[in-house]
Amino acid sequence: MASTAGLVPITRAILSRYYDNHHFNPLSEDVPRLSDELREFSKALQEEVPPIAGEAILAQEAESTSPHKIDENLWKNREHIEEILFLLEKSHWPTQLQQHSSPEDVELAATLQKLEVKMRNILKTLESFQSKNTENVFNIVMTYMPQDFRGTLIKQQRERSERNKQAEIEALVNSGGSIRDRYALLWNQQMERRRQLAQLGSASGVYKTLVKYLVGVPQVLLDFIRQINYDQGPMEEQRQRYGPPLYSLTSMVLLIRLFLLLSWGRFVTIKLQKDKVAVLEQAVDVYTSELEHFLNFIVGVFANAPFFISAEEAGAAEASRGEEYKETLIPAGKTYEILLAVDSVNSYIAWDFLVTQGKMSMDIGFSVEYISPSGITTLILPYQRYESDQGNFCTVKAGSYKLIWDNSYSTFFKKNLRYKVDAIPPVAEPPQLEVDTAEN
Repeated sequence: MASTAGLVPITRAILSRYYDNHHFNPLSEDVPRLSDELREFSKALQEEVPPIAGEAILAQEAESTSPHKIDENLWKNREHIEEILFLLEKSHWPTQLQQHSSPEDVELAATLQKLEVKMRNILKTLESFQSKNTENVFNIVMTYMPQDFRGTLIKQQRERSERNKQAEIEALVNSGGSIRDRYALLWNQQMERRRQLAQLGSASGVYKTLVKYLVGVPQVLLDFIRQINYDQGPMEEQRQRYGPPLYSLTSMVLLIRLFLLLSWGRFVTIKLQKDKVAVLEQAVDVYTSELEHFLNFIVGVFANAPFFISAEEAGAAEASRGEEYKETLIPAGKTYEILLAVDSVNSYIAWDFLVTQGKMSMDIGFSVEYISPSGITTLILPYQRYESDQGNFCTVKAGSYKLIWDNSYSTFFKKNLRYKVDAIPPVAEPPQLEVDTAEN
């Protein structure tokens, strides 16, 4: 059992300082370019032949905002990859293509087989990443758990839980459940793992009968595993730092899937042209290489991230928040906005703010929007309410980025906002990155 003497759980401020030394090399500019092309191809196909129910649902999802949590995005990527592999299996090609009725069909068939290999390989990489990450988190917990019957009880409970989860999946598959059904269950199981982790921290739920045995388990460990996945806890820093590039990849793989689905449904009447096949092939190449790049990065970051720190370090991190702040008073029912101009992609939009109101605990709504040169607005960071927050993301497009603090929901209380924001241009030589972390 590793010692936790004098330690406290990692704070978001400390994690922010750690992430400051682990900047993510931006995604290729081909990601937004190819995504836009696939989106336009799919719209054209739907204009030619209106979508049926399943196509319409997927098209609507493609226009929606990606999930906020990193692990939920990873599950979504796995789901879309498996759906794409389903479409790329020869038995699910359009009948005309299966028969190789023309030289063009023969060439297309060869391309599809290459794409299937690439998608299958990235699926294995993603599955391995998630499996190792889950195991690593549990091992971190067990490192600080007394190495006696208490640790054994926790291991047995986990093993029993995982066997039950696997049995649920097998029962669903055997009953004819779809890929979508299976991934809905997998995500529910992931959320159940989080609940069990929090229950271990508070000795509740499935661990309630073990509460008397948890006497002697370091309180700092219990605090850590109870708090780690709070919506505004330490992992929110990870989401805001590294979420945006993953959101772009989630959107890209969904657009690849949508374009394939629509193309197969219209293959007889709308021939898949060579230029569109070339875009599809390039999109799969870029998506698989960029997702692998992202996963490798997250592995390194996660492996080296601190989880417990000294109380002195935590206090110093909080004290450093007082430097270089501006202040403004936001009246009840009003909003406050800052517009940051970005001339180059791969710039960083960064913010750090807190609401100060004497001894009262106050929060404020916060969101970030992108405004294109043509005036089109896109939501980058969904609205949430915070007492304080800090984060950044790497831009994939030039234009204006609007940071919005929203006190419109308040009828009586004005909010005193202390903040600092910046638009940081890309560096000439990006630093070499160690890499990798994800939510457990």
